[in-house]
Formats: sequence, C-alpha cells, structure tokens
Amino acid sequence: MGKLPESLTNAHEEELTLIRQLLEIYDQQFIADYLNNTLPNNRSRETINRWVNGKLPPSLSHAEFRALQELLPKPPATHPKYDFDFIDLFAGIGGIRRGFEAIGGRCVLTSEWNEPAVRTYKANYHSDPGHHVFNTDIRDLTLSHHEDVSEKKAYRHIDQVVPDHDVLLAGFPCQPFSIAGVSKKNALGRAHGFEDKTQGTLFFDVARILAAKQPAAFLLENVKNLKSHDKGKTFKVIIETLEELGYWVADAEEFGSDDPKIIDGQHFVPQHRERIVLVGFRKDLGVHDGFTLRDVEAEFPEKKPKLKDILEKKVDDKYILTPKLWEYLFNYSLKHKAKGNGFGYGLVTGKDIARTLSARYYKDGSEILIDRGFDHAKGLHDPKNLVNRPRRLTPRECARLMGYDGPGEAAFRIPVSDTQAYKQFGNSVVVPVFAAVARLMKSRILKAKRIGQGRVNKAA
Repeated sequence: MGKLPESLTNAHEEELTLIRQLLEIYDQQFIADYLNNTLPNNRSRETINRWVNGKLPPSLSHAEFRALQELLPKPPATHPKYDFDFIDLFAGIGGIRRGFEAIGGRCVLTSEWNEPAVRTYKANYHSDPGHHVFNTDIRDLTLSHHEDVSEKKAYRHIDQVVPDHDVLLAGFPCQPFSIAGVSKKNALGRAHGFEDKTQGTLFFDVARILAAKQPAAFLLENVKNLKSHDKGKTFKVIIETLEELGYWVADAEEFGSDDPKIIDGQHFVPQHRERIVLVGFRKDLGVHDGFTLRDVEAEFPEKKPKLKDILEKKVDDKYILTPKLWEYLFNYSLKHKAKGNGFGYGLVTGKDIARTLSARYYKDGSEILIDRGFDHAKGLHDPKNLVNRPRRLTPRECARLMGYDGPGEAAFRIPVSDTQAYKQFGNSVVVPVFAAVARLMKSRILKAKRIGQGRVNKAA
C-alpha cells in the first residue's frame, strides 16, 4: 500500500486531534450518534474507537468536521483582548469563572479533580492551549502532599507551574485545622506562620499559591457554616492567614446577622442558597478603600425569575417519583410532623422559593419537589390522586435554578448523566451572585493591575 499524500495525512491528524479533544467531554457513542444525525453515514462507536486507536484513519466530510467543531465551546466575547488574567481553583463546573470572564477576564489555569465535572467544564469553556492550563490535583501544583519537599522548593515549583495572574478564584472545601500535630522541628525555618496552622487542608494549597504568586485580588467561596465551623476556629485561621499574606479582606470585621459576606442566591434566582464570599485585595496596592460587599445589593435585579419561569413545559415521566419512593417520603414526613419536626421534603409550586439544591438531590429529590396536584388530604390510597405525585427537577431546570441558563434557555451543555449533573449543580454556586461580585471588583482589579505594571516598568 502506497504512502498517503502529506495533505491527506495532515487532514487526518487534524480530524484525530479534534475527535480526541471531544472525547475529553463526550463518549464515543455520543460522537457517533451526533455524526449520524448531522449526515447519515452509519458511523458507529466501533468506528470512532478504530479511528482513535489508529486502526483506521478518520474519514470525515467537511460538513462532519465543521459539525464536530460546533461541539467545542466558543471563546468569550472579549477574546482575544482580555483586561486581566485569573485562575480557577476547585473549579467544579465553572460557576465563578463565568462572572469573571463576563467582565473581561481570561482564565489561565483551571484546577478540578472530579472527572465528570471536568467533562462539563470542558464542554462549556473555551481553552486556549497557548494561554490555559488544566490541572487535576491542586497538590501537584503546591507539592503539599510531599512532606520531604522544602518550603523553598515548593514555592519555586508553584512559581514555575502556576501562570502569573491578577485574580485567584477558589471554592475550597471546608475542613478543620489541626495545630496540635505540628512539631517544633517542622516549625523551624518556616517563612510563613500559616504553613503550620493550615497544613493538611486544601485551604493550605490556596494560601501557598497566594503566597507564591501574590495576585492583586482573590475571591474565595464556601458554605455559610464556615463562619461557625469548629467553633469559629476555622474562619479565624483563614482570615489571619489571608492578612498574614498581605491581603485586606472585605468586611472581615462583620459578624452579625446582616453580615454582607453572606449572600443569598434568592436575590437572583428562586432558590434560598446562602454562601460566604471572601474578597481580598493586596494591601500594598491600595485599591481596597471603600470596597464592601454591602454594595452587591445594587446589583440585585429589579425582576428576578420565578420558579415557574425556569420549569420545562414537557418533562419525561422518569422525573416523576415512583409510587414507592413517594410513599416513603410521604409517610416519613407524617412521622416527623407528628413529632413537631415539620415536613421532611420541600414541595413547591411555581410561585415559591425553593430550598437549597444539594449534591444529594439525585438520591430522592426530596429538598425540591415540583407539585403536580397531589391532594394530601386524600392520601396514598386514591389511585387517581397517586397519579399526581410530585416530580424532581430535571438537570436543565437545575441549570436554570443555579443561573447557568436563563428562563427558557438551554445553552449550558450537560454532557454527563443525570446523577452526575445533579451532583454538579448541587455542589455549584449561583452564577449571577458571583457575576455581581465580579462587577463590583472589576474597577479595582484593573487599577491594581495598572499600579503593578507601573512598578515593574519603574524597576526596569
């Protein structure tokens, strides 16, 4: 068999590169089905598999190649002219990123360990290979899982592998700090006190990156309970660490019931979802004066969507609770109501504010059940009444409830199973909350960048 012409070889390589890129998001069966819907050509999963394994060269028509390209996310509107760079740690499905991209930011590094979440992330956000790095385990960046690595070496490594950036974003997990296990020997020669206080937690990795790269600003997100976690010790150590690293933290002294750091998603979407937001600016840049998260109120929309606005008109019957599951939840709630504990599930109509969507939603959907007309007075033994048992939200409705899509929209791509989608949305943030905070931060980020660049030019 003769050698293929160079132009044909290059075309095959280009096709293979595209297919491999898409297989980081979708499975082989999806790509085969997608191609067949585009241009019926009897593509099978086995065909895609043979292409990828080099057993058969790809043979895409121009129309098929263009169709596959459409599956990749488009660059943001500001591409290629960005105002600043940011990194996205514990990125999940990119809820915080969206707000900072919208104000002109370029994401230069994403770190997320959960493989299904990475699929969803890659399905929705443009990645420029020349300016963006994907990372799985944040400890590979900070070397925090290598006890034999010196602090000096770890910081040098961070400086090499983490791109320079103006803003650090992180929705880090809430973990207790244990100081008791730190020996005097380990404490010797530490450049930063936080190394002892926070070691063994994932916040430690965030702090190391802040210390090594010194970005102008950061935004950290966590559950509301972070403030009271471990009797307030966890939050105290976090604030002390951020201040030790040279940052001013917005509203750090506020602890009352109207703490502006606690923002409820229901101001933007029909869901009660409180999260703590920590915004900080480098003190030496002097851009933080007057900044407060109280000003986020000015960003509240005049008219926010109601629950009925995000619901789909036609829903697959698979989202209706099975008679057995509904019987269990119904009886469970009666038992707890008798004890004075209230209902065990959250039944909502189109006018209501939903409870907080959680990562366990895939199990029974009990925190947010859409009322379909079940009459509680008639109970479970009326067959006609049982037909009206409630249903779960669909993944698309969850995307709207979290603000990834607006009412009636379906632009956010969901390339994973329903179970994974529920986990991802339940672990995520209300997108417009962080878009509002990003808008508040923008002018100060840009001012800090100008000051930083001015100092570099002066030193040169």
